[in-house]
Amino acid sequence: MAKFIIAGLDVHDKNVLMKIAADGESPDMRGFSNTRDGRRAMIAELRRRRKKAHASRVVVAYEASGAGFGLYDDIVDAGLECHVLAPNRMGRSQKGRSMKTDERDAEMIFEHLRAHLLANNDLCDVWIPDHQTRDDRELVRSRLNASEDLATLKGKVKNLLKRNGFRRPKRTGKGWTDAYRGWLLDLARGKNGPLGVGTRRALQAHLRQIRMLEEEVATLDGHVSELAQTPRYRLMVEALVSELKGVGVHVAMVFLTEMGDLTRFSNRREVASYIGLVPSSNESGEKDDNKGHITHQGSWRLRKALCQAAWSRARTDETERAVHARICAKNPKRRKIATVALMRRLAIRMWHVALDARPDPARAAEGGRGPISMTG
Repeated sequence: MAKFIIAGLDVHDKNVLMKIAADGESPDMRGFSNTRDGRRAMIAELRRRRKKAHASRVVVAYEASGAGFGLYDDIVDAGLECHVLAPNRMGRSQKGRSMKTDERDAEMIFEHLRAHLLANNDLCDVWIPDHQTRDDRELVRSRLNASEDLATLKGKVKNLLKRNGFRRPKRTGKGWTDAYRGWLLDLARGKNGPLGVGTRRALQAHLRQIRMLEEEVATLDGHVSELAQTPRYRLMVEALVSELKGVGVHVAMVFLTEMGDLTRFSNRREVASYIGLVPSSNESGEKDDNKGHITHQGSWRLRKALCQAAWSRARTDETERAVHARICAKNPKRRKIATVALMRRLAIRMWHVALDARPDPARAAEGGRGPISMTG
């Protein structure tokens, strides 16, 4: 009688390759289409293997990807166990990276899972957000994506002007002021210089897209503000915005949706590690306490929001400004290190504030108490 049926999956858009075995047996390989019917067939095969081996548990693992957690949901809903593994923590060798095949990937995941189940090795699985958190993330990330697209378009306008030898007049100020927008419109209409017809039309297209994206960003801001008013987030957002300079509703919602369940973190080190704001280390052999760049694990979206908020705090908060100045005073080249330090301080502070402000279930059921402004 087997204790485990162990399955490692290499998942792609169109197919799933499975390495499967009972306990310490040699695994064999099966392939399935990554469709609803294909997943049903794969789950039926897992159940058949369990029945044949009289196994007490069926445990499946695959690597996290942009495909989300739909496969995880299907497997768990079928009453089986599933783990989603972090690809950047799988410890691939140089040879493994240069000789990558679907079968090798499935076998590596299988062996990683078997070592955890039979030898109690660590498992590099990721936290699975609940359905509501996933849904909320989609909205907040859509707002972030729209902002990224808008910044890209404005950069294209700047490059177009540079290629054609135009510099913005000093009277237009800095940034996308009304005067600058008016000057660009006149330029696109041929009033401010001899731009060719094709270049003018390209500039007009960029300006139309910028206008549409700005409207979309404003619309999404309204939706995120509505989400921030819901019982799930309202008390935490209010606390973050009121207690921390530089933190508005947008940054607060990025933090809360990307972090998910705040109670799963035991201390500040775990918080900083999850966001990727801890230094990498190489202390093997003769090396002692040799720290490198931050790990960059976790959500880049959250790091970007924290960076923007940290700079705002450095301008408006005397304590944060003093910390930044003290680190830079040791070495003027440490501006990035100082910024990362402020980001880490802010993330930990936000975790404490939000954790203390979490609503209890009875209080959350009372609902919202009025609008929250995106400007904080």
